[in-house]
Amino acid sequence: MKLLVTGGAGYIGSVVAELATDAGHEVVVLDDLRAGFRAAVPQGSRLIVGAIGDPAALAQAFASGPFDAVMHLAAEAAIEESTTNPALYFQVNLADSLTLIDAMRAHGVARLVLSSTAATYGEPRQVPITEDHPQAPVNAYGESKLMLETCLRWYHRAYGLRTVAFRYFNAAGATAARGESRRHETHLLPLALDAMAGRRPPLRVFGHDYPTPDGTCVRDYVHVADIARAHLLALERIDQLGLAFFNLGSETGYSVRQVLDAVARTLGREVPSEPAPRRPGDPAVLVASAARARAELGWQPEAGLDAIIRSAWEWRQRHPHGYRE
Repeated sequence: MKLLVTGGAGYIGSVVAELATDAGHEVVVLDDLRAGFRAAVPQGSRLIVGAIGDPAALAQAFASGPFDAVMHLAAEAAIEESTTNPALYFQVNLADSLTLIDAMRAHGVARLVLSSTAATYGEPRQVPITEDHPQAPVNAYGESKLMLETCLRWYHRAYGLRTVAFRYFNAAGATAARGESRRHETHLLPLALDAMAGRRPPLRVFGHDYPTPDGTCVRDYVHVADIARAHLLALERIDQLGLAFFNLGSETGYSVRQVLDAVARTLGREVPSEPAPRRPGDPAVLVASAARARAELGWQPEAGLDAIIRSAWEWRQRHPHGYRE
């Protein structure tokens, strides 16, 4: 297939582009490089620099088609920022995404694989969370993605747009070639590894009074390559599925403290940390049920937490400054 991968210079998007290229697909990456890096784009794929909401960039991208499918991973995704600057999240994740999808329609592209988020669920009523769980986001990031999901249901009904949307839990880890690197890092594992290596101050652990066993937030961690594999599986089934929403998670929750303990156990070094107040918009527990993805896509995660930590550390050792060498 010929694929347009938006956000393909970012963390998850670059790994999706990597695995798609390795599988023999022809990949064109569209990324404005505000958060992504040229160095993250796999060899063998073409990079078009531009934003998903820019009609000129979209015209250039689609002129390099025709495409069999779009894998849409370009998004704003920092939960805390979304509570203080919601306008950015609704603009990029909703309005600009619809501009992209309308460009797909104009160019006859009827398959979309979407990066959504577990943040659409909000505070869970039961754990593990299934795809039928009520969606009541507690931050603008989750709300913007839920609004896009709602639009896609109508686009499927009215225009026949075939969509597989993945509600990620916490992507982490690295392939041999690509890892987690951001100009403004907010994710636990890269922050913890940099603090352990002395490249950052002690890790700030946000909140110690959540209704969890040790008072810190509990999350479900999935290796980034496992997430990318799900995207390729979706391409094989999208015509039969028509419209489908899948959780991608390990079905196992780890608190922040348990992750730090796992880092110490796996790498033999403690992570310096200090307590900090809760961040706005953080649910206490997010753990997935991935039963639907197993049953309908044949997907299951292959890497556990220790393997995720080890892969992230090995990549960070080779790239101590990420892609900013």
